Amino acid sequence: MERERRRTPRYVFFASAELWEEKSEARVVSRVSELGLYGCYLDMMNPFPQHTLLRLKITAGDLEFQTKAKVVYSTPNVGAGVMFLDVEPKHDYILRLWLEQAAKG
Repeated sequence: MERERRRTPRYVFFASAELWEEKSEARVVSRVSELGLYGCYLDMMNPFPQHTLLRLKITAGDLEFQTKAKVVYSTPNVGAGVMFLDVEPKHDYILRLWLEQAAKG
């Protein structure tokens, strides 16, 4: 049985997402299905490869979270797990608010 490697729990959380690959500026629309303090899971048919650097925007209701991110793992026709990088304080506040709501179920 594989040991859980995440530092904090991920919660079921549905929101829309937009990703831009840093080098090419290729834009992809996706959906967040899990959210954690250090990353999220994105449902997408053609995910970017592992180690791809992205700009990520997640929108839920009237709130918007933006950060740089890195693809940690990628599964074709399913999605990708991404790690957040350099989260600014104003966006960290939104992330923590969403996590608090998600933890309550």
